[in-house]
Amino acid sequence: MVWHGKRTVRTALVAIGLGLLLAAVPAVAGASPALGVVVSANPANFTPNVASGAVHKFVQIGGTMYAGGTFGSVSTAPGVSPGGTFTRNNIVAFNATSGVIQPFAPNVAGEVWALAASGTSLYVGGTFTTVNGVARRGIVKLNATSGAVDTAFNANLASGIVTDAAVVGGRLIIAGTFPGRLRALNLSTGANTGYINVAITGTVAGNAGPTQVYRIAVNPAGTRLVGVGNFTSVGGQTRWRAFMLDLGAASATVNGWWYQPLQNMCAASSLPDYVKDVDFSPDGSWFAMVATGFVPQAGGVGRDVCDATARFETNVANPFRPTWINYTGGDTLHSVAATDVAVYVQGHQRWLNNPQGQNSPGPGAVSRPGIGAISPTSGLALSWNPTKERGIGGKDLYVTSQGLWVGSDTDLIGGETHRRIALMPVP
Repeated sequence: MVWHGKRTVRTALVAIGLGLLLAAVPAVAGASPALGVVVSANPANFTPNVASGAVHKFVQIGGTMYAGGTFGSVSTAPGVSPGGTFTRNNIVAFNATSGVIQPFAPNVAGEVWALAASGTSLYVGGTFTTVNGVARRGIVKLNATSGAVDTAFNANLASGIVTDAAVVGGRLIIAGTFPGRLRALNLSTGANTGYINVAITGTVAGNAGPTQVYRIAVNPAGTRLVGVGNFTSVGGQTRWRAFMLDLGAASATVNGWWYQPLQNMCAASSLPDYVKDVDFSPDGSWFAMVATGFVPQAGGVGRDVCDATARFETNVANPFRPTWINYTGGDTLHSVAATDVAVYVQGHQRWLNNPQGQNSPGPGAVSRPGIGAISPTSGLALSWNPTKERGIGGKDLYVTSQGLWVGSDTDLIGGETHRRIALMPVP
């Protein structure tokens, strides 16, 4: 454990508990809702199966769940009627309570990484340049029932890809590698509204790939945005790997939040762009991020977010340390969902509570293959342990009132076969 005041390293991870009361605030802008309980470790039986590839993102509209990723066919679960196997090009829609696959079947000619919804419209982001044969680079607006392209919407991205999206304040905010890396688009036309006009520049290392905002999270009130990715400057201010914006009425501005140790490298120089996902709590008072990068370098335990989950307080502008860090001991985490009673994490990890491990279970480590849950207050792993095939590591955890939706690249979770899509229901 790391006691931040004394900066001493103990043999077990013990995190600082704040004893905060987390209000059950509706998820206005896409943050995970408060569930009041930890979800079941027994997966629901009705979810569809994706034979190969991966599911990268979910979004729900009414009673329909949409899943995007990289795949070519989807089949119903055993016992679901009407059943069958259906061609679906990187996106599928299914009934969120029965698992019945819907007729919605647009031809998305590339990986889907981002999904967002407004009314009966579905915004799809990814690596594609055409959808249904219509030229649309990176972002497209679809009719959520028919799958038809809304030709009035065109962001006219000159280059790059879209890796995340959110509808906030009547605008579509997109993130990725395209020019500007973060834009707020008009929901009807796709035009750049100019609402976000902050330069995002730099690279954390020569081998980190293009400058990008990889993932974003918006608080329930729609007033704060946290972005993570590969950059070193935002709006002319030093911001390595993570930043926060204030979302005002007329424009977005850079918030003073900044965790300086994100300038530090983890032990794996081959993984310099190491922060992989972020999510706000249901009340917006804190957020959690997950990372790859292998273990911290010497002296970094308790400070550096390397193969770890970390909690930060939204209104603490320059934290000396995260509220807590929970380390895997050398395995990547790819996705996070923060609820009132659990911070769910997913990757190809073997353990949690493992600050002294290095590809091994150190003192206090607990086995949590592929998926796990952490107490929001103590920062220690909860007993919840469905187990999951590890694979590369799933890229999305999506919380609804039904429970935790798990998008991944593997077949087994909770001792059952659920290929690429699983629901861990509210008990």
